[in-house]
Amino acid sequence: MRTPSNSILAYIQAKDGNRPHLMSHAFAEDATLAIVVNTGNIAFPPASQGRDSITEVLVRRFGQTYENIYTFCLSVPPKNQEPEFVCDWLVVMSEKESRAVRVGCGSYHWIFEAESHLVERLAITIEAMQALPPHDLGGVMAWASSLPYPWCSAQTATDGAPNLADLSAVLAYLGRKIT
Repeated sequence: MRTPSNSILAYIQAKDGNRPHLMSHAFAEDATLAIVVNTGNIAFPPASQGRDSITEVLVRRFGQTYENIYTFCLSVPPKNQEPEFVCDWLVVMSEKESRAVRVGCGSYHWIFEAESHLVERLAITIEAMQALPPHDLGGVMAWASSLPYPWCSAQTATDGAPNLADLSAVLAYLGRKIT
């Protein structure tokens, strides 16, 4: 039986692994996506309608630009068939062309269909997106690959973060609920 947790996992596997075929396990055919960007260093269309359009934005185009993608939901997975789920997220990735590192964070607001538990609506808010030089790739990827994937607490993520000034905005956002 499909659950909201399965749908979220399918989305993360599709996006992080550049596997568009998995989006049918995550999103309803007529799903909607809204993206609010509260930072520089990244751009997305503010709205997408339909699974094909969402797949184009969040998987195909994203995968053309980024690699080494790790997306973490900073929460425990939804345990029941809840119609709605909100959590913070952390993403770590590198740019294919420049090899620069990107570390970002924000929140997800998921609405699921009652019967299928596929995503009916997703709102993504991007609060911070830090760009780091390519020489930071090894340390940042060592951190990301050591975290529980894809469900991780904000505390665990911040505790193991590399000591880099360029991560300050991301770590401040993640730490706002910890302190």
